[in-house]
Amino acid sequence: MSKPVLFDFFATWCGPCRMQTPILEELAKKMGDSVEIKKVDIDQHMDLAEKYGIRVVPTLVIEKDGKVVQSMEGVTDLSTLENLLKPLVD
Repeated sequence: MSKPVLFDFFATWCGPCRMQTPILEELAKKMGDSVEIKKVDIDQHMDLAEKYGIRVVPTLVIEKDGKVVQSMEGVTDLSTLENLLKPLVD
């Protein structure tokens, strides 16, 4: 089983996206290598944004074993992210 991947779909011009960044940095510190966090600038990677159906930024998508487990639009708090990711960690 692979580790979960959290995609952070953001845009450089997006204010709430800037609020999400420190939350994800704290999440990375707490969960370490057990979760992979990938930042995806929708203006640079429109193909990925389209593939995942991104309509709002920030949007966080959690994948496990190549399958989308959860998708959240808007700023998501640290405890919610931890609660979603902990059960997915091997």
